[in-house]
Amino acid sequence: MRVLTFFLYITLLWNILVQCGSSEDHYFMIEANNKKERDLLPIQDSNQIKYDPTWDSLDARPLPAWYDDAKFGIFIHWGVFSVPSFGSEWFWNNWKEETDTKYHDFMKDRYPPNYTYQDFARDFTAEFFNASQWSEIFQASGAKYVVLTSKHHEGYTLWPSKYSFSWNSMDVGPQKDLIGELAAAIRSSTDIKFGLYHSLYEWYNPMYLNDKRNNFTTDHFVTQKIIPEMHELIEMYKPEIIWSDGDWEATDSYWKSKEFLSWLYNESPIKNTVVVNDRWGTNIPCHHGDFYTCTDRYNPGVLLPHKWENCMTIDKKSWGFRRNAALEEYFKLDELVKELVTTVSCGGNLLMNVGPTKDGIISPIFEERLRGIGSWLKVNGEAIYNTKPWKIQNDTLTSDIWYTQSKDEKRLYVLILEWPKESVLSLGSLKVPNNTHVSLLGFAKPLKWMQYPTKLVVHLPYEARKGEPAWVLRIEQE
Repeated sequence: MRVLTFFLYITLLWNILVQCGSSEDHYFMIEANNKKERDLLPIQDSNQIKYDPTWDSLDARPLPAWYDDAKFGIFIHWGVFSVPSFGSEWFWNNWKEETDTKYHDFMKDRYPPNYTYQDFARDFTAEFFNASQWSEIFQASGAKYVVLTSKHHEGYTLWPSKYSFSWNSMDVGPQKDLIGELAAAIRSSTDIKFGLYHSLYEWYNPMYLNDKRNNFTTDHFVTQKIIPEMHELIEMYKPEIIWSDGDWEATDSYWKSKEFLSWLYNESPIKNTVVVNDRWGTNIPCHHGDFYTCTDRYNPGVLLPHKWENCMTIDKKSWGFRRNAALEEYFKLDELVKELVTTVSCGGNLLMNVGPTKDGIISPIFEERLRGIGSWLKVNGEAIYNTKPWKIQNDTLTSDIWYTQSKDEKRLYVLILEWPKESVLSLGSLKVPNNTHVSLLGFAKPLKWMQYPTKLVVHLPYEARKGEPAWVLRIEQE
C-alpha cells in the first residue's frame, strides 16, 4: 500500500477550522438529546432508491449504520509476498525497480539464479492455516469487522478465480479457497462482519501495462479482468466491506468505478449493507465513498464532517509479515489503544493490520497485541462501540484526555491515556450539575468529584491504575 499525499491540504484546512480543543474554555451541561442520527442507513429495501453512476447520486447513499457502530476492525495482509517476508508486501515491485541493491542482495544470498517472483508461490503453503483459530483471535480482539486481502498488487488471488488462471490459491500454493474458509469460519462462530480488500491495478499484468502504455485510452484490463473479477468476488463471498486500493495511476472513468458502485448499491446481493472506501481513481480518495481513508495511517486528530477510517499497522514498517522485524518496530499496546481512542473520538474507525506468515500463522506478537486490546475493550468498550463524537474531542486543560458520548447523549465518556499525578484529574471542557454520577469503568466504587468555576476535579482510585493502557470515566445524570 502506498501513502496518498494529495489530501494533505484538506487536513491542514480542518486543523484551522475545527480544532479538537482550543485555548478558550468550553463548558457544556450533559443532557439527553434524542436527535435523529444523520446519514446512517438501517437495513432496508434499497429498491426504493436507485443510485445512478454519478458521484452526486452515489454520495447520496446513507452510510449503513452497522459500520459507524463497529468502530474497530482487523486488516489482514496475506499473499505471495508473505513468502520472502522481507522489506514489505511491495517486495516484487521493490525488487524489480529498486535503485540500490537491497533486494537483489537478498535474493542473491538466498535463492538460485533466475529465481522469479512466481517461484515463491509454491512456498505459500498455508499449511498451518486454521480459519477457526483466526476467528477466535479476532473475536478475542474485540474487532467488529475484518478485511482480508483478496488480491494485492501482485495479482495473486486468495480464491479460485477464473480470471486469475494459475495465479491463485487453488492452482498454486495452498490449493485451498482461503477466502471461503475464513468467511465460513467467521460467519459460523462470531458476530464479526466479513470484508475484502481488492487491488484494482496489478503491477505486471500485460493487459494493464498495455492500457497504461496507451495512456489508458484502452480499457481491456478493466473490462476483461477487473470488473468480472469483482463481480465474481461479491457473488461468491458477499463481503460487507469492499476495500479498494491500487487506483492511483488511472482515473475513476478508466476503472469504471461509478458504474460498478451503481451496480453494487442497486443490484448486488449485498446492496443493503455493503460499505466501500474511497480509493476508486485519481483524485477520488477523501472525496467520494462511504468512508474516507485518504492516506495510509490517516489520523487527522480533528473531527471531520464525513465518516473516515484510520488503517494502520502493528508492524510500523510493513503491512505484510517480516521475518527480520525487530521488537521495537512493533507498536506497544498502549500506543495501539491511544490510536483507537483518538480515532474514535474524532469520528473515525480504526482498521488495525496484522500480517500472517506464509504458513498461515498469526505470529505470537500480533496475537498478544490483539488479545491485549480485546481485554481493554471488555472493560471499556462502551466508550468505543456505538458511540459518537462529543462537542469537544480532547480536553482544553489536561492533555491526553479524549471524549466520546453515547448515541442518545445521556452518557459522556472521558478517556484517559495518562494517569494523572496524585490520582487527581482536572477537566476543563465540561461543567456538570450536582445530580451527576461519575464512575470509572471496571471499578465498582463511586468516585469523589468537585465542580469548580473553571474545572471539574475527579479523584481517581489509585488501585485502579494497575498498569492499564488507558482508563474511562462514565459521567451521567442521576
